[in-house]
Amino acid sequence: MEERALWVRNLTKQYRNFRLDDVSFFLPQGCIMGLIGENGAGKSTLIKSILGAVRPESGQIEVLGCDNKSADFIGLKEQIGVVLDEACFPAGLTAVQMERVLGGIYKNWEKETFLEYLKRFGLLSDKLFKDYSRGMKMQLSIAAALSHHARLLVLDEPTGGLDPIVRDEILDVFNEFTRDPQCSILISSHIISDLERICDYIAFLHHGKLLFCEEKDVLLERYGLVSLRREDFEALEKDAVLSAHDTGYGVEALVRRDRIPAGMKPEYAGIERIIVALAKEERR
Repeated sequence: MEERALWVRNLTKQYRNFRLDDVSFFLPQGCIMGLIGENGAGKSTLIKSILGAVRPESGQIEVLGCDNKSADFIGLKEQIGVVLDEACFPAGLTAVQMERVLGGIYKNWEKETFLEYLKRFGLLSDKLFKDYSRGMKMQLSIAAALSHHARLLVLDEPTGGLDPIVRDEILDVFNEFTRDPQCSILISSHIISDLERICDYIAFLHHGKLLFCEEKDVLLERYGLVSLRREDFEALEKDAVLSAHDTGYGVEALVRRDRIPAGMKPEYAGIERIIVALAKEERR
């Protein structure tokens, strides 16, 4: 059986004005899963539930083969690297000083690994954490998450608000991490191009419901873009079309490749276009 880094089954969490509703998916070991959804879709609630910071009403979560409600999960947290949207470190310490603090927290702490990441990210300086840019804060968080033998990274918007050069470097680091077949990543992001670049799987949360969790390549193979004359567009089966707009010269449509005539050759659509179309289809 395929090894699972993460397995969520029938997860439900109820708040006063929001419900994360019966969410189920699994992340195979050695893979990267991108978690997509609009603000308020339930991504943070899902991540907090996985980490045991939120107790759901029902459902089961296994992390690295361990039920996250069990007593064993406390010790297993050593193997989970967490990077949240806001990095929290002592404001008056430098990165090197932070190393001594972190070394006292993690049993499997690797000082040399951490210092290598600081060097790579250009953080070996006397600058205090309170004076860091957002990019530097994220890089420090990622360096810490990767320096205690983590087998699973759980990342909440790690590249949001960063310049393209910093984002590119961070994405390279994530790809390097999963070259080890025992290492996996769950990453939430609004920057869909980042997820399209590195992810093996895409999970789409919409208003608390998981619309799909699919292999990225399967999604890209399932849908495509076509530009048609209006009469050719009208001839398509209705269930073949996810979205369409009049270009003034004809119709550009996002279609299901298996529902269109054999001679029609769709172009690449991209994950963002597919996600937006599926969200609109769900509202109808």
